[in-house]
Amino acid sequence: MSRIRDISDVVEQRLCTGCGACAYIDPGLEMVDDLEVGRRPLGRSQPGLQVCPGIGLEHEAMPAGALPDLAAGWGPVLAVYEGYAADPEIRSLASSGGAATALALFAVERAGMYGVLHIAARRDIPWLNETILSRSRAELLAATGSRYAPASPCDGLDRIEAAPAPCVFIGKPCDVAAAHRAARLRPALGARLGLSIAIFCAGTPSTAATLDFIRTLGIDDPTAVDSVRYRGRGWPGRFRARVGEREVSATYADSWHALQSRRQWRCYVCADHTGEFADVAVGDPWYREIPENEPGRSLVLARTERGRALIESAIAEGYLVLAPASPDILAASQPELLKTRGAVWGRIWATRLLGVAAPRYRGFPMLRFWWRELSGWEKLQSVIGTIRRVFRKRLRHRLKLAPYRVDEEPPRSHRS
Repeated sequence: MSRIRDISDVVEQRLCTGCGACAYIDPGLEMVDDLEVGRRPLGRSQPGLQVCPGIGLEHEAMPAGALPDLAAGWGPVLAVYEGYAADPEIRSLASSGGAATALALFAVERAGMYGVLHIAARRDIPWLNETILSRSRAELLAATGSRYAPASPCDGLDRIEAAPAPCVFIGKPCDVAAAHRAARLRPALGARLGLSIAIFCAGTPSTAATLDFIRTLGIDDPTAVDSVRYRGRGWPGRFRARVGEREVSATYADSWHALQSRRQWRCYVCADHTGEFADVAVGDPWYREIPENEPGRSLVLARTERGRALIESAIAEGYLVLAPASPDILAASQPELLKTRGAVWGRIWATRLLGVAAPRYRGFPMLRFWWRELSGWEKLQSVIGTIRRVFRKRLRHRLKLAPYRVDEEPPRSHRS
């Protein structure tokens, strides 16, 4: 069951993250949307395995200057900052403080980079995502805000490779890990990957989860919506869906509670939620209660010297308002992630016990966190709960993709 011979095995055994890097390496693959599963490559490919983050990740030695107290749980971190975009419009529209957008804009306007490869809502179907290359402030602003739905930004890496100057890449942690693997494989891409920015990620919910949630807000036909925003326009902002002049909304907490239960399986066994392979990683500083109407703030990690140099330059040039923060702020802001790192060890152990495919990690200490961070009950749940999921989600059976076609009616029921 767990033997991986090509990309179709990765998909059928539910290890695919949907990043799209395999489709960049092998143009014979087609990325399709399965509304219950996510963005997936359609076809067979062995070359695609060389860049696939779904089958596993490996850390090399920590870079010089990495903070030793953070390395085991958070990967390479050279510096921690807290702050926000100096541009008030970017700060307001963004999911938190707009640091990722502001840094990307600085890279294009002042650091000589050609553009920013990232995702945005599809123009024709706003509840789906597409990969775009933005080259201006207006284009970046139009795509601000988190997208808690499947996306495959690596399927556009050919645009970076073909660009006349280095570019910025923004994606989830798995996307960034795949992009850096691809850059090592393709020197032309490596020469053009000027900066990678990862957004902290708690998992990717299915598109069907978004459509069902829109229905609960009173829109019977979610395919009719003109726009969907998951966050932003405040911190953390509200979920918003609009049809014509009518807009429905929900709190960030209520929307995430509904969406997170429909995350793809691979996210349950993910050891990297904070972009450990990026130059810069950005998340929310949730270490304190956030008063209503407080302007957004960002937690920013410099993971490489290149990332730190660009952050410091963006501060000096007035694009970012950031101050150095204590390393302790990271665990305080993301209090569940060390537990998650430990729980992943138990989940992987349980899946392998049942003969189900699981990713392989090297350089990601997990057992110590399973032992230290989890209570006895949580340790048991990481194993017993996973065994239950294996049978409930039918993980011992190969997945059959159901590619969505535009003229189809989106499903109303959850396919396991």
